[in-house]
Amino acid sequence: MARRCNPRVHTQSSRARNAIREWRNVRPILYSLKAEPRGRGVRRNKLNAIQSPATLEFVPPAQPRVATGSSRSAFLLVAIAATAVVAPMWFLGNASGHDIQFHLASWMDVANQWREGTIYPRWAEWANWGFGEPRFVFYPPASWLLGAALGSILPWRVVPGTFIWLSLVLAGIAMWYFAREWLSRREAILAAVLYAVNPYHLVIVYVRSDFAELLASALFPLVLLGALRLLREGWRGWPWLALPFAAVWLSNAPAGVLATYSLALIFLVVCIARRSVRLVLTGGLGMAAGFGLAAFYILPAAWEQRWVQIQEAIADTLHPAQNFLFTHSGDPEFIFFNWKVSAVALVVILVAAIAAVFVARRRREFPDLWWAFLALGFAAIFLMFPASTIVWRVLPKLEFLQFPWRWLGPLDFVFAFFVAAALGRLKRQWICWTLVVIALGSLAAVIAKDAWWDSEDAPFLAKAIQTGFGYEGTDEYQPLGSSRYELPGTDANGEWISPSPIPPIRQYELPDAGSKPAAGVTFRIQRWSAARRSFSLQASAATTLALRLLAYPGWQVQLDGKRATIATVPNTGEMLLALPAGRHEVSIDFRATWDRIAGALISLIFAIAFLVFVLQARFSRRKNPQIKPT
Repeated sequence: MARRCNPRVHTQSSRARNAIREWRNVRPILYSLKAEPRGRGVRRNKLNAIQSPATLEFVPPAQPRVATGSSRSAFLLVAIAATAVVAPMWFLGNASGHDIQFHLASWMDVANQWREGTIYPRWAEWANWGFGEPRFVFYPPASWLLGAALGSILPWRVVPGTFIWLSLVLAGIAMWYFAREWLSRREAILAAVLYAVNPYHLVIVYVRSDFAELLASALFPLVLLGALRLLREGWRGWPWLALPFAAVWLSNAPAGVLATYSLALIFLVVCIARRSVRLVLTGGLGMAAGFGLAAFYILPAAWEQRWVQIQEAIADTLHPAQNFLFTHSGDPEFIFFNWKVSAVALVVILVAAIAAVFVARRRREFPDLWWAFLALGFAAIFLMFPASTIVWRVLPKLEFLQFPWRWLGPLDFVFAFFVAAALGRLKRQWICWTLVVIALGSLAAVIAKDAWWDSEDAPFLAKAIQTGFGYEGTDEYQPLGSSRYELPGTDANGEWISPSPIPPIRQYELPDAGSKPAAGVTFRIQRWSAARRSFSLQASAATTLALRLLAYPGWQVQLDGKRATIATVPNTGEMLLALPAGRHEVSIDFRATWDRIAGALISLIFAIAFLVFVLQARFSRRKNPQIKPT
């Protein structure tokens, strides 16, 4: 049977046929029909054609473009890249950066408290040379829980490298999950590798040793993925944002501030692009749920700041005004690091800008994403320079980022996405991967050139804890009225100089009493752990005890079963306990305050709501298979 031909097709011009061919080569762009509010009705134009009040709105692809088999390739390449980053530590020792002793000491302290039976520590027992501090009230728990878990099963020497490897792999896989929603298979894998070993991650690994920030940065792509799923699915998508957003806050507080302002900017840009205020409210719902999940940490950390010297966190060279790119200072070491990270930032800015120019041709494939990332990149660049000083002063809690160059984290995310989208279209992919390997390898070599390689940090701290000396404390976590620079056994710089550790209990002579310590006091320590101290004593005369413990509102002291009043040593904040003559039983417990109880209840409520919502959604999909999983 002869096939009928449509005569209209043969009458088309060659220009129309070429246009059809070009249109068929364009990747499909999905739109959804969005109706305007009621009352506007349907109207006709001059050609008597119906003009619907409905508008077309961009919708991301519901299913990822990447085949599931590519996940193995992504994981393999990301693992190879992460292994290359930590490989020097096998031969040179750990990269002993700025914060390595802080994190190692925290991990060891937590692991020691687990052996004592304290599952979730709040008080760092061995900080301040054994006098302690409420470090774990204020420092987010994810990093020190992971570090302590690794230290419980691995030698402490290899824990830093293992932590770094896991974080980098997590960063790459998280970026792959994000990029596969928007880019091709090859581009998504390239974005994953670029983000896993991005320049700022290399700075953290080789120079800063800020393990908590590295872990939070690894989760950042999941936060943005959750935000975009929330915008796509409406309020029903709140769990996909709440969980990673809470995880970032539970990893690193400055990174939590970064994520909060980054999300606020993205929601604002998309709201303007779509002309819908409801999107901001939807985004706010997801963020509020994230704060609720992390309330067991955030609420106590916010409330109990009034009990410590938290302003020390942004004092002197820790203030944002002193840490803009290419700053000036009289400290040569400070300037050397600042200009080094500034040079890295300059390279990232230039490469990201060039990549953005090439990606601009593809902005119709992801219009909302394009403008959101462009705004995020510009904001990150602006906030790293002194011109943004007024912004740092006005925006709440932004100054607690301490270092404006921390905005390299979000900027490197934009950098990885744009560079992958720009290079992924090259026909000869081996050229693309060769360029990436050479560029990142050269940059890593430059950054690691001046790194300090040392594997003695872990054995040194482990021995200090085992022998009862403890380790150095932190200024911002000192209770009010105390000074770690005036504690017994330390010098003016807060360093330990005594040949032996301070005893847990000793007699104290009041400065204005004019009498000497009473004699004839015998002690019997029943328990001396991070959360509980109990002992009995026999005193032949009234005496005052000085405890190896800093006073803090969380401590409750009982003398012979009754609550006792304590005093403190001026300037040092050591706990003093006055006792009459005779036999006494003393117990000191670190009790849960109302803010910790309230935070735990809030987190429990949101966790139950999260589980109920997720399980209900899964049950609905099983009951109605036509509903596609989100």
